[in-house]
Amino acid sequence: MSLPSRRELLKSSAACTAALAAAPALRAQGGKPPNILFAIADDWGYGHAGAYGCSWIHTPSFDRVAREGVKFTNCFTSNPKCSPCRASILTGRNTWQLKEAINHYSIFPNEFTVFPAVLEKAGYFCGMTGKGWGPGDFQATGWEHNPAGKEYQEFKLKPPYTGIAATDYARNFEAFLNQRPNGSPFCFWLGGHEPHRAYEEGSGLRAGRKLSDVTLPAYYPDNKIIRSDMLDYALEVEWFDRHLGLALQALEKAGELDNTLVVATSDHGMPFPRVKGQIYEHGFHVPLAIRWGKRIAAGRAVDDFINVRDFAPTFLAAAGLPPAGTMTGRSFLDVLASRKSGVVDASRNVMLIGKERHDLGRPHDWGYPVRAIRTKEFLYVRNYEPDRWPAGDPETGYRNVDDSPTKTFLISGFDSYYNMSFGKRPAEELYRVSTDPDCVHNLATDLKYASGKRQLREKMEELLRSEGDPRMLGRADFFDTIQYTGPRKHAYDTWLRNHRQ
Repeated sequence: MSLPSRRELLKSSAACTAALAAAPALRAQGGKPPNILFAIADDWGYGHAGAYGCSWIHTPSFDRVAREGVKFTNCFTSNPKCSPCRASILTGRNTWQLKEAINHYSIFPNEFTVFPAVLEKAGYFCGMTGKGWGPGDFQATGWEHNPAGKEYQEFKLKPPYTGIAATDYARNFEAFLNQRPNGSPFCFWLGGHEPHRAYEEGSGLRAGRKLSDVTLPAYYPDNKIIRSDMLDYALEVEWFDRHLGLALQALEKAGELDNTLVVATSDHGMPFPRVKGQIYEHGFHVPLAIRWGKRIAAGRAVDDFINVRDFAPTFLAAAGLPPAGTMTGRSFLDVLASRKSGVVDASRNVMLIGKERHDLGRPHDWGYPVRAIRTKEFLYVRNYEPDRWPAGDPETGYRNVDDSPTKTFLISGFDSYYNMSFGKRPAEELYRVSTDPDCVHNLATDLKYASGKRQLREKMEELLRSEGDPRMLGRADFFDTIQYTGPRKHAYDTWLRNHRQ
């Protein structure tokens, strides 16, 4: 088991200089600052696109962005839940660097600069539609509007299925373009609510999709209920992709497509057990494709590790602006500017992942603290409270897993599949993700990997300390003081009160 050296892992001044230097070179091809369209799906998992070889989910718009731009094979979020990931994207920081914003349904501290605000000060026209940062409370900390931008939510439509939001994302984007001051560069956050649950159950089958087409991960049994649930998920991914395509058409109509940095991605994996909110490969690995007209070499597949916190400094670098002082992410504009495929920057070969509390359901509102490190070959996971239920307590309904037909089926079995999604986990887990991307073969107790496991743990802790993670600095008690701002319907104290009556 080989580990990246310290030199490879830590940011080098040479790499940062290269990223900034790439901006004027790219801009010179177009002669003016680029627009930015950031299209982010809600709960769309890596690999579920035609560009990644998936045949049962149809994503012609994402595939076009990948074909006419760059497809990334190793993009990750440091925290696989909606609001923590989105906070990381906006601020350019890992979530353990974001105080309360590490948690789901938290406040959004206003001490951290967000990229739309920097762009706006530089003359960009900024806005958003659909889902920006959230869920949580940004108003309590003084934000005038959602940190993702001023909202454009006027236009609605009649969705084809009950689980799909009524927001007309593409038309709202057109309304935004129509209000843009002449000549102003723009930045727009197109935040689809799809494929977030709930779904219209059976909609995939009614649309004529075939159960046999679905590819199931190894942690699920081959079951009609789960296959049908997956087909419902597929329809919602395709709905988001449809609006991405309409947004591309709007850019073409406005004559702005080739001067727009188009980014299509997701906040974390699909809303299924053992994926969303869980520290396994399919939870934190996300799709990413970027198009920028003739400014970047098209048709490339890049294997460099990209953290979603790298988006903010990349957008600012593309606009010719330095990263905000609070940003710890690293621009990958130099990767975009390169004409290489495969590995472009060999130092981008490690990722840190972690979480504290996502949803309620444990006594005292406790979370399930985890930190992990991902290299090209391995995923090492440290569960700090292995006596707690990772998906939430059974009596409150395993609340860190979205309700679904798949969830209902799995918790009825109490078998090996149940254990993989809902059972308690050991303090340490180790997976060879290069051959076991489903993370079903835990190698942590295999003596053959003992030395490598220790190296991974030590490197993870070293990097986390360098990033000021309170859990590594003896201040982990802070995380239990963070207020949950959402409904308390599923809280443990609510359950206890109801069962005492």
